[in-house]
Amino acid sequence: MSTLPGFTLVVLLLTAGSAVADGLVLKKDVELKGSTAAGKEGPLFLTADKIESTAPGVIEASGKVAARQAGLNFFADWLRYDTTQNRVEARGRVRLEQPALLVDGDALKLDLDDYSGELAQPVYHLVAQNGRGDASHIDFVDKEHYKLQEATYTTCPVDNDDWFLEVDDLDIDKSRNVGTARNASLHFLGVPILYTPWMDFPLNDVRKSGVLAPTFGTTQRSGVDFLVPYYLNLAPNYDATLYPRLLSKRGVQLGGEFRYLLNDVHGVNRLEYLPNDNVAGRSRWSAALNNIYRLNDTTEAGMLFNRVSDNDYFRDLSNLLAVTSLTQLNREFWVSTQHANWSADIRAQSYQTLQDSTSATPILEPYARLPQARLGISKTFENGLEFKMDSEATHFAHPTMVEGTRVLAYPTLRLPLTNSFGFLTPQIGWHSTYYALDDRAPVQHISRSLPIFSLDSGVTFERPFHFASQDYTQTLEPRAYYVYAPYRDQSAIPVFDTALLDFSYAQMFTENQFIGGDRINDANQLTVAVTSRFTEATSGLERLQVTLGQRYYFGTQQVTLPGIAPRSSNATDLLAAISGQVTRNWRIDTAWQFDTQNGTTIRQNLGASYRPSPGRVINLGYRFIDQTTEQVDLSAQWPLAQRWYGMVRYNYSFKDNKLVEGLAGFEYNGGCWALRAVLQRLATKENQSTDALFFQLELNGMGRIGSNPLDVLKHSVPGYRPSNEIIQTP
Repeated sequence: MSTLPGFTLVVLLLTAGSAVADGLVLKKDVELKGSTAAGKEGPLFLTADKIESTAPGVIEASGKVAARQAGLNFFADWLRYDTTQNRVEARGRVRLEQPALLVDGDALKLDLDDYSGELAQPVYHLVAQNGRGDASHIDFVDKEHYKLQEATYTTCPVDNDDWFLEVDDLDIDKSRNVGTARNASLHFLGVPILYTPWMDFPLNDVRKSGVLAPTFGTTQRSGVDFLVPYYLNLAPNYDATLYPRLLSKRGVQLGGEFRYLLNDVHGVNRLEYLPNDNVAGRSRWSAALNNIYRLNDTTEAGMLFNRVSDNDYFRDLSNLLAVTSLTQLNREFWVSTQHANWSADIRAQSYQTLQDSTSATPILEPYARLPQARLGISKTFENGLEFKMDSEATHFAHPTMVEGTRVLAYPTLRLPLTNSFGFLTPQIGWHSTYYALDDRAPVQHISRSLPIFSLDSGVTFERPFHFASQDYTQTLEPRAYYVYAPYRDQSAIPVFDTALLDFSYAQMFTENQFIGGDRINDANQLTVAVTSRFTEATSGLERLQVTLGQRYYFGTQQVTLPGIAPRSSNATDLLAAISGQVTRNWRIDTAWQFDTQNGTTIRQNLGASYRPSPGRVINLGYRFIDQTTEQVDLSAQWPLAQRWYGMVRYNYSFKDNKLVEGLAGFEYNGGCWALRAVLQRLATKENQSTDALFFQLELNGMGRIGSNPLDVLKHSVPGYRPSNEIIQTP
């Protein structure tokens, strides 16, 4: 793989001696038909102020010379064409034109039979890539091989050499699509910033082994972070990347990634190893293996293995929020099969739990499933009746808690009745569960069976209306959902994989308020909700959506999780939500959970974004959860001056009195390059944060140098756009 893709493209196009030109007409079209199709066997068409034959088979032309053969356009002050040897010599303002390439030089010699020759002092321009450069000399060995001496390349405009690539010698082999450069250096603002005595690279998009662009940055916990990947193109369908990484405070980390894509197998596997961490005083490692095997058209198997040497591996050695916040690393092996009316899978699954050493409360390790088997059956009959059954058998293992096996089956019958203005869907099912527990449980064998009935219904009304010179359609969509499930005593059943679903609009329309199979709620309840949408009649754009909903209980709650008290009211909190693209530039997303019994707000999410144009975005957010969370979240990207952009993120927790995430950065677009610098602070533990500095130089048409902040910016500043996607440079 090339470290210099821009220059690769330059050389590829510069050597395209057989490319077809489609611009300049030297004679009437009818006289030139077939020239291109004839190739080098076709005639040479020539115009000039003066054309004469100076010897047998030799033609000389002078004054505004223009020649064309097989799509090659030549221009010069003087040209000599030897028809016996089929050779061309040109001097004085020599110019070659092709669809994607323009080349000017002092003197040209070219054998039209084998395309060998030379061009002195070439200056070229790539039309599609907007690249340009020069060289002292080009030697055309043949149609597929040539050499350049003292060559340069840049995508900057003429008279602007903010950055350019300089190569002493460059050998091009188009037959293998390989270029070899010697003494290559990259200059930025007049200063050489990268040098290599030798390198080779591909001349097209095909991958090739080689050193990739290095990345560098700094973090508070690891110091200067410098990584130089080496890519190995082992085959068209599998490759590897080795990435030695220097951490100034900790030492040298060795990493490698292997990817493969075969007919029935594909995967990505990564290993990292840091011997003798200078700060931690021990060796550290991580493994991430992900492989999927397709056994036949309906069945596949897979394995996922993630493990690290210690609890603080990601907090110390990563600067990505999504990684530093990981607490459970999944490990599983599975086999699944999918068919028209049934599906099944079997898996073995466990976790590595990463503890926070600064927290007094340990993180509970989940149960392992060793193994779990599931079977699902579905069938739709001609009258519309739908049959479905979900079943599973799982053995739950844990080092310190009750272990056991759970077997459950839940068959249901559902009849959707729909028309143009509404729907009515009754459903009935029978939930059966059996537990076989170990000696640590007070009861070793437990059975639970109960029927569950639900009835879902909704109607849609709509009306047109006119507001502010715009036609709209408003809908009114009431919905009612009733569930009945009788009480069964479940207090002796352990909690293997069950938790209380987060109360939300979607949760109000579920049969069971618990996720997992260890608790089935007793229910005699009715959910009532109404949604109204305001949609532009012409564009279909939803300008506003307003939703209200509440669930009502006709009995007291008896089934709960250990340590959680039953509800004391006959209704849930009131849920309200307002969202939509209210104007061209403003979008709002709000949600409110209100305790009607006590008159207090339980949960509140307020969000708004202002995006008048690319590169101008402001996001405002406030999140409140009673007794646990109160955070403000602000982020923005905004132009500071011509070609200058600023980025910021401020996520602060009032409850913890600490910064969850802070980010500040700038970006400058120089036209043919962009410079980004970002400083980020993350809360990685309960009482600990880490700082990371990202610094990146992007050269248009060539690549990026430095640590990559783009993923961080896109995650932390929703709506962020790189400046070179905003500013259209010439």
